[in-house]
Amino acid sequence: MGLIARVSTIFKSKVNSVLDKAEDPRETLDYSYQKQVEQLQNIRRGIADVVTSKKRLELQMARLQQQVAQFDEDARDAVKAGRDDLAQEALTRKQSFQAQLAQLQTQVDDLAREEARLTDLQQKLQVKVESFRVQKEVIKAQYSAAQAQVKIGEAFTGLGEDMADVNMALQRAQDKTEALRARAEAVDALAEHPAFQTEALPSSGDSIRDELNKLKASSSVSDELARLKAELGPADSSGDAS
Repeated sequence: MGLIARVSTIFKSKVNSVLDKAEDPRETLDYSYQKQVEQLQNIRRGIADVVTSKKRLELQMARLQQQVAQFDEDARDAVKAGRDDLAQEALTRKQSFQAQLAQLQTQVDDLAREEARLTDLQQKLQVKVESFRVQKEVIKAQYSAAQAQVKIGEAFTGLGEDMADVNMALQRAQDKTEALRARAEAVDALAEHPAFQTEALPSSGDSIRDELNKLKASSSVSDELARLKAELGPADSSGDAS
């Protein structure tokens, strides 16, 4: 396959793919139905034209028949009057008009046959158009239902993917909540521990002075304890011993 042929094939395949995606079967069915309705309307207009032409010829025939009858009467009157020449002329004109009547009758008969043919075609096409209309609506309903199912399926597929992300977010939130709860419980436990219940000495901003203050505070507590023991005396000591 040559390069041009390959490019042409690729181009046609791309165009066909685009057209296939853009085509809506419901619109195609409606278009086909509209074209059939237009054909039916054309046939009806054709029948109307044929009937109009036939009626016009029939009116001409009626006028000719009146003239034929008049010439026949004129010929009789001429014969009665002894004017064979006038009678012959009237009969000649009568024959001419009768020939025209025969031609018009042939045309009327042809138009009548055409009217019958078009009327039969109209009836058959009317049945086909009505049947197509019913099938069209059924197919359109089926297509719409299938399209809705596809959209619902796609929605559920997307929902499943979103739910995975939602579940991961929920799990992360639960993990963080449990970590914060554990930290809060740990802080509460430390707050209740005796080692954390003494008041801290205010910081002076100098580490050496702060350390000395701690030593003084400890020494002061020891001195206070010795003073209390001295005040209680030996009795308390003996009571404790007993």
